[in-house]
Amino acid sequence: MLSEQQRSQLDWQKTDGMLPAIVQHAISGEVLMLGYMNQEALHVTEESGKVTFFSRTKQRLWTKGESSGHFLHVVSITPDCDNDTLLVLANPIGPTCHLGNTSCFSPASSEWQFLYQLEQLLAERKNADPASSYTARLYASGTKRIAQKVGEEGLETALAATVHDREELTNEAADLMYHLLVLLQDQDLNLATIINRLKERHTK
Repeated sequence: MLSEQQRSQLDWQKTDGMLPAIVQHAISGEVLMLGYMNQEALHVTEESGKVTFFSRTKQRLWTKGESSGHFLHVVSITPDCDNDTLLVLANPIGPTCHLGNTSCFSPASSEWQFLYQLEQLLAERKNADPASSYTARLYASGTKRIAQKVGEEGLETALAATVHDREELTNEAADLMYHLLVLLQDQDLNLATIINRLKERHTK
């Protein structure tokens, strides 16, 4: 969140008490939406960890997702060089746009965004009919079986690499990533958590 120094330098007077707040996907970098924050909205955002704007049409504070459940969980807030605009990195729960799109601006096209969309799809498959969905059957088989599949795919990926079979390596690596995402969902972990830990461990 903002440091005390950053907060004290925000130029509220320049923008009539309302700062534009650009919300960006913390994993993919995709711009999700633009809203406006007054000082109270910023305070609520920092305290709750959920992006909250001041709605100019409703003339009140509005937490994104308060009706739909599609909240934006804050990772960081950074002011721009003029201290009159905020950049909010967030992890969205579900689509951001009221039209059902991941972004209010355009459909996602990045590889990271595809992984996020796949993660959301796998989460939805938890309650699907096992008779018609392999993913649902995998969830129904339990954690031990899912973990076993991750082990099997990991071994097959390694074997494909040792014999330099690039086509098989590509296929097995894709299967490994799929089953790993299922395992993470089974354990109530998400990509944001894993990527943040990856940054901590391997970018020093």
